[in-house]
Amino acid sequence: MALPPQLKSIQHHLRTAQEHEKRDPVVAYYCRLYAMQTGMKLDSKSPECRKFLVKLMDQLETMKKELSDNESVTQEVVGNAHIENYALKMFLYADNEDRSGRFHKNMIKSFYTASLLLDVLCVFGELSEENVQHRKYARWKATYIHNCLKNGETPLSGPIAMEGEAYDDDFGYEAGTSSMPYQPPASSQGPGPAGGTGTMPHANFNNIQIPPGAHAPANTPAELPPPTDPVKPVPAPRGMPTVDPSLLNASQEGDIRLTAEDFTRAQKYCKYAGSALQYEDVGTAVQNLQKALKLLTTGKE
Repeated sequence: MALPPQLKSIQHHLRTAQEHEKRDPVVAYYCRLYAMQTGMKLDSKSPECRKFLVKLMDQLETMKKELSDNESVTQEVVGNAHIENYALKMFLYADNEDRSGRFHKNMIKSFYTASLLLDVLCVFGELSEENVQHRKYARWKATYIHNCLKNGETPLSGPIAMEGEAYDDDFGYEAGTSSMPYQPPASSQGPGPAGGTGTMPHANFNNIQIPPGAHAPANTPAELPPPTDPVKPVPAPRGMPTVDPSLLNASQEGDIRLTAEDFTRAQKYCKYAGSALQYEDVGTAVQNLQKALKLLTTGKE
């Protein structure tokens, strides 16, 4: 069934789902779930969109039954870790190729797909600031390198200072600039770029020519190998968060009355912290414990 024009913005997430149908059904499932949730917000009333979304819901129900014994689908925390791990593996692969000066179609698509999968993490809740920055950087890099190779230019490796990019027709529109700089991981050197826009342009990865001077590895894999199962997330490149001193000696104020929903959210943050500790991701554990503590002591997030 053809995708209605009103839902064009989810086409790449659906394509990513299709590409991972056999390689990683969990990735395919959550890509479709994100597409369905986003599509409902875009247009759930017009007949063509409603028909498309109902079909997508049926597909999701079928997949959920087929994956009923997979913890990544039945348990939110495990699913979150699975998608984040997969996205960061793609990001780190592309980032390593970029910093090594190896510019090719697969690394561009890896940056691009990583940004899409970081979108998909929104089905589990609000993105962490680190993942927001990784998504922004991956989109900017995919666009920048694509344009350089298309124009016969050799891209500059790693984080570089840029004011913005004008995207050609292959990307569907011209993007403005952003004053919000990318904050490179702790291991990075050099200034971060001013990222592009928040929407990934529609790149055509099949028509890129590698210009003289750009280095593509002789045996570039057509696809990244799927992650092993069970998945052990690669900790996101992040610094240790600072603990809010006001929370260390916090005590619940007498007038605060927590609702059942507040307790559920606090439990969720504690579960995320426990999951992070299993993978020795101290930064994420501290962040989620801080959120739980603030909610329980102030009644606010």
